[in-house]
Amino acid sequence: MGTAYKIPVSVLVVIHTPELRVLLLERADRPGFWQSVTGSQDAGETLPQTAQREVAEETGLDASRFELVDWRKQNQYEIYRRWRSRYAPGVTHNTEHVFSLRLPQALPVTLAAGEHLQYAWLPWRDAADKVFSWSNADAIRELPERVGAKQ
Repeated sequence: MGTAYKIPVSVLVVIHTPELRVLLLERADRPGFWQSVTGSQDAGETLPQTAQREVAEETGLDASRFELVDWRKQNQYEIYRRWRSRYAPGVTHNTEHVFSLRLPQALPVTLAAGEHLQYAWLPWRDAADKVFSWSNADAIRELPERVGAKQ
């Protein structure tokens, strides 16, 4: 069996409270780069399964206990050059599928060792300003409308 390349399909899971505090994680490989839960689909997984697995791996939370919503929204973007070697030769773009996960309140999380340095719960506007990815910022800014919350 050859090298197992990553599939260029991923999920972005915006984890939030009813008051729209948003969970952000700081990348261990890029200190200062903050993001929501994100990760690539594994072979044979449905997108909701990918979202649940990534939430569990990156936060220790069981997404099946909360309200996981598939926004049926896709973003396509060019894969950063420094990460292209993880994909099959010639793969330059990724398709990201957006989900949200509503928790009853800001819960403590267990970070994946070596993947993230720290986490923070921030008001949604502050979270949108802090993330490095445009698609992550867009999703957070769309959150109030998506969940029918008062801004």
